[in-house]
Amino acid sequence: MVRQRLLVDVGPLRRHRQFRRLWGGYVVSVLGSQLTVVALPYQVYRLTHSSLDVGLIGLAQILPVLAGALVGGSVADAVDRRRVLLAAQLVMAASSVLLCLNALSDHPAIWPLYALAATSSAFATVDSSSRSAVIAGLLDRSELASGNALWQLLYQLGQVAGPALAGLLIAQVSLGAAYAIDAATFLASMAAVASLRRLPPGAGGASFGLRSIREGLRFLRGRQALQGTFVIDLNAMILGMPRALFPALALVRFHGGARTLGLLYAAPSVGALAGALLTGWVAAVRRQGRAVLAAVAVWGAAIAGFGLVSSLPVALVLLGVAGGADVVSAVFRGTILQTMTPDGLRGRLSAIHVAVVTGGPRLGDFEAGAVAAAAGTQVSVVSGGLGCLAGVALVGALMPKLRAYVPGAPPDAATAEGGREPAAPAPPQSSAEQVL
Repeated sequence: MVRQRLLVDVGPLRRHRQFRRLWGGYVVSVLGSQLTVVALPYQVYRLTHSSLDVGLIGLAQILPVLAGALVGGSVADAVDRRRVLLAAQLVMAASSVLLCLNALSDHPAIWPLYALAATSSAFATVDSSSRSAVIAGLLDRSELASGNALWQLLYQLGQVAGPALAGLLIAQVSLGAAYAIDAATFLASMAAVASLRRLPPGAGGASFGLRSIREGLRFLRGRQALQGTFVIDLNAMILGMPRALFPALALVRFHGGARTLGLLYAAPSVGALAGALLTGWVAAVRRQGRAVLAAVAVWGAAIAGFGLVSSLPVALVLLGVAGGADVVSAVFRGTILQTMTPDGLRGRLSAIHVAVVTGGPRLGDFEAGAVAAAAGTQVSVVSGGLGCLAGVALVGALMPKLRAYVPGAPPDAATAEGGREPAAPAPPQSSAEQVL
């Protein structure tokens, strides 16, 4: 009984072949993507010796992420979602190939790093929003929390192994090798997607266009619990995401190099992997809104602690605690979204979710880099963690319907003003960030 309550529920993989194929194909590509997540900021810092320039990578990605999310979500609710996934994966693979070619040149240029990061991020949001809609359609409603936990497990496996492998590849081979392997791993996810049946949007799907995008945004009106999942994640990622400071911390504060940097990137995912492995209990949680608030509070406290310590082992443990809290938050936020949204709107609502999940860390990169440039890296990290804690208290006070949310409770908004009553996921015919 203890084992069933603690360990991740693999039932969705056993019962749903389509979900199993998708999950298995993405294991490889997620691992490869993490190579570039480490290689790109490391290359920028080596070329410029500036944490602010590293933070500007995130700023360069903001508008493409937002555009990719809004457009991609609308497309995912208008055409076969399998085709959308294949197209997005192809563009991301091409971006990694171009990063490799630039890294292998005699004089690597800075501007392609920003341009290709922006391009890949735009299509990563298209991929993520479509994939989230697909996952919700492949699983029963009662399996959504377990399915999201399995997806978090997949992602964290990549984030644990990927950064460590990236550090070794960069140190022992080259930056170009990290980018090249990333490009090659997309073949696995494309093969998995190609093996799926057609995945058209369900009832409520709409033709692609501005009207479709507005309909998705209008669905959020009055639904405070759903809005709250976006706001609380922005709070955590903008204020409490010190990722842009990792190169400076690895090279200066902890007196290391590429391997130390790889450990810093991997540590949150080690904690998140442990958290994902022990998510057998999530299906039994009723007060999912409170679980989100508690998880984000733990994240903020751990990040503030990370900024105060000078011991690398202790710092890695605190990052691990933060990662464990983040995966719990991600599981419940994704489940709230999928439970409250009708299938025909899932692409668009998932796109908004992805824009928040991927855009928040990029704003956080810029915020962390800017504060570090003005006041130092320690002030940047500690103030961000404390600010995150203050934000949790504020969101909990101002958005009580998030705090009180339980699955199956009466909806936040009535069907007035053109809104839709939240519908359960369609019967079986179904996330962190971190992408480029």
